Amino acid sequence: MTSYKTYCFTLFALSLVTTSRLSAEPLGEYWGTAEEESKYYKMVDVPLPENMPLEIGSFEVLPNNQLAVGTRRGNIYIVSGAFDKNPQPKFKLYASGLDEVFGISHKDNAFYVTQQTEVTRITDQNQDGRADRFETLSDTWGFRNYHEFSFGSKLDKDNNIWVALCLSKSYTSDVPFRGWCLKITPEGKTIPICSGIRSPCGIGPNEHGVMFYAESQGPWNGSCSLKVLQPGGFMGHPVSFNWYDLVPGMDKPAVEPNSPSRLEIERKRVKELVPYAVVFPYIKMGRSISGYRVDQTGGKFGPFENQIFIGDFSLGVVMRATTEKVNGVWQGACYPFREGFGTGLLDCQFTSQGGLLAGGTNRGWPVRGPKAYSLQRLDWTGITPFEIKRINAQPKGFNLTFTQPFDPKTAANPDNYSMTTYTHMYRQAYGSPEVDHTTPKVTKAVVAADGLSVRIYVEGLVQGHVHDFDLTGVLSTEGKKLVHVNAYYTLNEIPKQ
Repeated sequence: MTSYKTYCFTLFALSLVTTSRLSAEPLGEYWGTAEEESKYYKMVDVPLPENMPLEIGSFEVLPNNQLAVGTRRGNIYIVSGAFDKNPQPKFKLYASGLDEVFGISHKDNAFYVTQQTEVTRITDQNQDGRADRFETLSDTWGFRNYHEFSFGSKLDKDNNIWVALCLSKSYTSDVPFRGWCLKITPEGKTIPICSGIRSPCGIGPNEHGVMFYAESQGPWNGSCSLKVLQPGGFMGHPVSFNWYDLVPGMDKPAVEPNSPSRLEIERKRVKELVPYAVVFPYIKMGRSISGYRVDQTGGKFGPFENQIFIGDFSLGVVMRATTEKVNGVWQGACYPFREGFGTGLLDCQFTSQGGLLAGGTNRGWPVRGPKAYSLQRLDWTGITPFEIKRINAQPKGFNLTFTQPFDPKTAANPDNYSMTTYTHMYRQAYGSPEVDHTTPKVTKAVVAADGLSVRIYVEGLVQGHVHDFDLTGVLSTEGKKLVHVNAYYTLNEIPKQ
């Protein structure tokens, strides 16, 4: 078996020398849990028509139990039968001529679509099943380069769409509002929200209904992360500061971040700087995190109700995340979930039956998986896996909740909780290795009466660091290990006593 370090180096090297998929990587070498995961979450292939390059960029579940699919090639398809147990779907072209559909919502017989250059309201006026009216709601931002992607949220509770705008050529902001988040009202008013975005690939509410976005590793971003879209905030990349002049009433940060530094240091200097809520350690938890959705299926998808499920484009995996607000700052944890998808994932969507659709393409960057494009669905088998359900910060440690009862003897043993911490350089250069490692010590573990949670007391918590958990020694009442023994908590703030 190839060692983990060797595998990581091979993956990195291949990403530098190829622009096609990573065909040399066998399934199962990433987390090594694909076979075990399939016991709990069955992967169903949704067949695609021959000669249809369905490069999925966005999903929307329609009221009549159909599925709308927006594609990178600028089409919208209406799909029937994608939710069936053994799907034999039918695809019907609804609209074409659009550009990179990375956001789609449906309300009152209209689609609200985010594409590279605008947010568009699309309707079928003559009711023949094909779009015939295209209304521009907003095209306030500029567009000059193919890499200037635009990602749109679902309609929020006030029917607004939030748009996260990728930088120009990934490094600069050459036209207005590249590197910003904008909110588009139903009337088409454009409201700038915040600056400092680099390369988003997902936008929407967290499990508490607050708008977040998914950020990729790169300049000023040591690793991928989920960040809150804080009005007036600065997401970390200062190249987009030049557009504050277009926003009456919003002041440009008076101080720019230093490079190289640490985000924990710089957020004390730059008051607008918003820290990463959840850091996804590079390679351990993806390389290019993408679209996400909150599980609101009412338990149809298993024991993770109200948790975030997020894909990864490069590695073709789905992960989980949970967030909480501590001392007024968002933070939280991410957890492995399911690997083995057919291609790079750009979006995911829960169905009314409780399945999780995931789809994407291998176009543009190296991805894991054998297919150029795919549409797949995860269905819960009804068997609950033994997993870390969630981690919450406590004044002197953490509270860990599990999906199944644990063996109280192993859970009460502090030696069964291994932990390291680290952060990343906050710098202008691309990405960062893990730095400033420490090794905290778990001094006490107190199990709850319900046998599902344990409070651990930790000596050596480090504010601003990722706390990297290994719970190999914690067993279920049946003596089984956790399906995934690792989890990663971003401790921006330590709760007060």
